[in-house]
Amino acid sequence: MCMDISIPLVLTVYIFTFVIGLPSNLLAFYTFLVKVRQKPTPVDILLLNLTVSDILLLIFLPFKMVEAASGMEWHLPKFLCPLSGFIYYSSIYISSLFLMAVSVERYMGVAFPIKYKLRRRPAYAIAASVFFWVVACSHCSIVYIVQYKDNSSSSNGTTSPFEKSHCYENFTPMQLQILLPVRLELFIVLFCLPFTITVFCYVNFVRILLALPQIRAQRKHRALGLAVATLVNFIVSFAPYNVSHVVGFVQNESPCWRVYALLLTTLNASLDPVVFYFSSTAVQQAFAKCLASLRHKLSALTARCHLPWLTRFEEGISEVEVASGDKAEESMV
Repeated sequence: MCMDISIPLVLTVYIFTFVIGLPSNLLAFYTFLVKVRQKPTPVDILLLNLTVSDILLLIFLPFKMVEAASGMEWHLPKFLCPLSGFIYYSSIYISSLFLMAVSVERYMGVAFPIKYKLRRRPAYAIAASVFFWVVACSHCSIVYIVQYKDNSSSSNGTTSPFEKSHCYENFTPMQLQILLPVRLELFIVLFCLPFTITVFCYVNFVRILLALPQIRAQRKHRALGLAVATLVNFIVSFAPYNVSHVVGFVQNESPCWRVYALLLTTLNASLDPVVFYFSSTAVQQAFAKCLASLRHKLSALTARCHLPWLTRFEEGISEVEVASGDKAEESMV
């Protein structure tokens, strides 16, 4: 087992992601759910699925917090170990697939506006969503397959990744023979392919919009923000973790620094709301309403307590609300 893991760092990232990611994703989930029920569009269906994936990760994140607080030892019921790992890893690749799908939807809308508008159907987005969930979950079921090998290995007296008080660590050579090739496939199929498609779509998406003089500067800035936020999410959250698959396959072992790469991946749940903000006017308005509510509450508190620093903070929130609440176009096209 890899030693000298910084427990305070792990806990800090987990707590930050949970505190920031859960309320923002719940707000985005409610916003997209209302839009889908009123007038479903492909991009709203895709973004709704993306929020569901993030919320699932955040729901199971407290189990990882307990593990970290216990010195990376698993004292929870044993069945929660593979279940939390399955949800955790599935969410990573579900997010990458849906971010790719959103980039394709945006690119098709500006590259082929007439044909795409005539042919796009919510049913296509639903079918794609089901396909992405099945593909990601089926690949990440390797967690349970390794647990099966864990049981057979334990009967032979060898070390198990679920043995004693540790969860999914100390793999046997037999388990690595199964696990490492699957991780390499995850790197190629569920990271490299979505990342390449996303880069192609957003580079051309931004290029086309910038070349159109009649497009407003505000809309161009939103398009650029969406592209940058998505690509940064891929590079920061997904790339290090998936590179660890390649390193592990070459070295024929699970790298010790993989735990830190997983921390960056966990941050994805708090970075996705930035993508939601640039993708949807409804999300922008929802965040603006939350800021307005916070401003009114701070205003009342300031009036009661006569605290000047709260007044200055309230003025700053008011400026953010005005910048976020400007009326924007319903779609990027």
